[in-house]
Amino acid sequence: MRNNGIDDYQTPPSALDPLLPYLDKNKTIWECAAGKGYLVNKLKQEGFRVIATDILTGFDFLTKEPDFDFDIIITNPPYSKKYEFVKRAYELNKPFAFLLPLTFLETEKRQALFKKYGIEILLLKKRINFMTPSGSGSGSWFATAWFCWHLLPQQINFSEV
Repeated sequence: MRNNGIDDYQTPPSALDPLLPYLDKNKTIWECAAGKGYLVNKLKQEGFRVIATDILTGFDFLTKEPDFDFDIIITNPPYSKKYEFVKRAYELNKPFAFLLPLTFLETEKRQALFKKYGIEILLLKKRINFMTPSGSGSGSWFATAWFCWHLLPQQINFSEV
């Protein structure tokens, strides 16, 4: 269930542009919170194999075991469940890239995950204008970054795009 619209902000396809140079087209990507499919469609247009699931189509990333093969998880997780999504991704033991607010670096609980598993961050040159549920206005209220694991060359990376 979506959290009163707070989780219904869609990610524009251009948000993937800084991440694309780090992705291998021979790998299968799982977009586990696909929403309206903007990231899925962009990845497919760029030549990637993509599996798309979403809780609204009956697949709960947090509780259901995937019955398909994948190599990388890429998504903008629901805002209200971002910690749970990152924790689950570490448990699945596959490389991942999650678009998250920079404030995700805060709190002892989140930092404990990063200390245990490690984290790589791709800092973006500008804020992302998320698509609002109403379709009007801009959703650029906070800075985001791609939080990754086993995907980037170093812990802190700077976007060229």
